[in-house]
Amino acid sequence: MNDDSYIYILTALLPLAACMVVVQVNPYHALVIRGILGAIAALIYSVFGAADVALTEALMGTMLAITLYAVAVRSSLVMRLGVLEEEKVESQGDVLKVELTVESPRDFNFLMKDFRRIFSKYYLRIEVVPFTSLEALHRALMEKEIHATCVPVLDSDAAGGAETKHYQTVTRIQRLYDIMQPEISSINTSLDYKLASGSGEDYQ
Repeated sequence: MNDDSYIYILTALLPLAACMVVVQVNPYHALVIRGILGAIAALIYSVFGAADVALTEALMGTMLAITLYAVAVRSSLVMRLGVLEEEKVESQGDVLKVELTVESPRDFNFLMKDFRRIFSKYYLRIEVVPFTSLEALHRALMEKEIHATCVPVLDSDAAGGAETKHYQTVTRIQRLYDIMQPEISSINTSLDYKLASGSGEDYQ
């Protein structure tokens, strides 16, 4: 008499793996478990003698699907942040010309480290996109080329006469605004939300 108990064990693993995929928070962990789910399904098909279905599941339902999902997850979990390569503020009269380079200053690097800390909780990575002017930066935000902008702002201290620099971050994505808002007091930037004209919110 053959012991077919292993079939019941394999069959029980199928809904278990499916439930694990659903409850995963990390999308990359979900991809790994999805691959395990496909492998279990292919194994069950082969045990029951459906070799052609098992091969199809292994090639299409597991290998190809996981590859496509990985590409989709990798490309979608990106926050494109527009910054200025160099901002030149030229004023007339007795106001001096001020040049701010935001590509390399130390405080900007600290700000980026804070941004990465905030978004890493949601498995988002930041892609910095440099622009040469404020007009190009604003146009890119409105035309959905980027998800947010971060530009330096100089504040004059009336008492001491000194100028302090902080950053202003503007996003067109409500979800990004909600993520940053609770922690904005701990980092060197102000936050604003601006809906792109012509359509609703998305991550395009």
